[in-house]
Amino acid sequence: MANSTIVSSEHPDKSVASQDENPVSRVQFSGDADEFVSIGGHKYHRHELMQAFGGNLNPGLSPYPKRTINPVPVGLAAFSLTLFVFCMYTAEAMGIKIPNVMIGSACFYGGTVQMLCGILTFLNGNTFGATVITSFGAFWLSFMAIFVEDFGIAQAYTDPKMFSNAVGFFLLGWAILIWVLTILTLKSTVPIFAFFFLLALAFTLLSSGYMVNRVNVKKAGAIIGAVDSFISWYLAFAGTSNRQNSYITSYHLPMPTFGKKGAFEHKPFRGPQL
Repeated sequence: MANSTIVSSEHPDKSVASQDENPVSRVQFSGDADEFVSIGGHKYHRHELMQAFGGNLNPGLSPYPKRTINPVPVGLAAFSLTLFVFCMYTAEAMGIKIPNVMIGSACFYGGTVQMLCGILTFLNGNTFGATVITSFGAFWLSFMAIFVEDFGIAQAYTDPKMFSNAVGFFLLGWAILIWVLTILTLKSTVPIFAFFFLLALAFTLLSSGYMVNRVNVKKAGAIIGAVDSFISWYLAFAGTSNRQNSYITSYHLPMPTFGKKGAFEHKPFRGPQL
């Protein structure tokens, strides 16, 4: 198939290279003052676009959602609390070794509420945010089921080592997913990237701790996860705070740009912030 090039009728010299040469070939400027931006065949005014923002898990430039509702902060808050409680128990803080109190949070707040928020995020057109929140909601529901006797999951293993390895592989699969999601945040903001990077590191250590049966490795992963829960709370705060309801608002620090600048990056653009 021949390579296609998108050319602006107003500024042909600002056309973007073919898609095979540049993955951002569908982004272009037009207008007398470059006031229009075309993304994927759709034309927008600059003020109609928003940049990467942790409060709605938007990892890059995208149009504003058609609906004004933002369910992402609720999902982030649910994940933060459940992650914090889980990590405190795993780190055996205050001598706690039985994590069953976490079941309620993982089932209702971290699980059910997050799943509902993920569905609403899908309806808002935020594919990345919906994938993250829905997946994490499913994680807490499935992880919670391990500790519920009626499911018979833990009771099915007579060998403790086999059970530990099984949980380790379960967490390893989620760690791989989170590492993939981390790659998708390299062009977002520092808080978003830090949240996913630390979470991926925490799940990797937790998985390793279960498979090698090392308590200290699991505790290290739990401590990192507990720290990461505060970053998640910050992202939830960023999605709810504004100048009308708080004297303190979030600060959006973009990730540094490496390599050759893309078509959209040759002129910096600061979209409206929440």
